[in-house]
Amino acid sequence: MEHILRYFPTLTDRQKEQFAALDALYHDWNSKINVISRKDIDNLYEHHVLHSLAITEAIRFKPGTAIMDLGTGGGFPGIPLAIMFPDCKFHLVDSIGKKIRVCQEVCTALDLQNVTTEWCRAEEVRQQFHFVVSRAVMPLADLTKIIRKNISREQFNGLPNGLLCLKGGELENEAKPFGRTAQIISLSKYFKEEFFKTKKLVYLPL
Repeated sequence: MEHILRYFPTLTDRQKEQFAALDALYHDWNSKINVISRKDIDNLYEHHVLHSLAITEAIRFKPGTAIMDLGTGGGFPGIPLAIMFPDCKFHLVDSIGKKIRVCQEVCTALDLQNVTTEWCRAEEVRQQFHFVVSRAVMPLADLTKIIRKNISREQFNGLPNGLLCLKGGELENEAKPFGRTAQIISLSKYFKEEFFKTKKLVYLPL
């Protein structure tokens, strides 16, 4: 939890309570349904919560923004972002039903009123959103083909609507087809922990 407070010192009391509650919730649910590797659950705040919140370095979503988290797994990056932006709407999608169940239970426990969930494949989602967020679900070219239909034409954020994707490693070849429209941000610029040395945030307007 200290990782979150270090980088986000202006959280409200409610946000602090919700972030603090994640530890017990995920330890409990992970013992029943494995959504985070057993070796990694003790790094929950650094490797999962703070990593999710790296998206705030690219954009602070305006109230009313609709965001889809595609391939959310246990709720990352969607649930930490929903805590951070209570006036935005988040739709968490995953093709594995038990992972969506964990998301639902965590959101209920936190009383997150701004989150909906859907158990389906990405191709089946028909709603439109201002942004799609994702953590290393698939190559960028495949991901953009699937989600282009889901990006709304309504613009009201400082950043044009599109994809915000958390990835690791070498991304230049993957981003090459998009030319200069793809922005790759090294997270080590913002977070000093070793974990972030190879982590990137990719933004693609769509």
